Amino acid sequence: MKILYFAKIKEVIGKSEDSITIKEQTTVKDVVEKLKLINESYKLAFQDTKNIKCSVNCNYINSFQTKVTNNDEIAFFPPVTGG
Repeated sequence: MKILYFAKIKEVIGKSEDSITIKEQTTVKDVVEKLKLINESYKLAFQDTKNIKCSVNCNYINSFQTKVTNNDEIAFFPPVTGG
């Protein structure tokens, strides 16, 4: 599974993408929990997921309960701010 990180998440983790393998179909939430186990940077980047936006295969999702497989691409976007 390809995982992409953007903006602040990318800065905190220190890279723009990862590739992980999961054993079976799971949820985006479970993928996030697996990522948080990698190290403190991932834990910090995903400590508050309520404001993180996510897409699966270039389609925004409304719930981290969305099912994913190894063939999917997930992208994480932090809250957008601006002026």
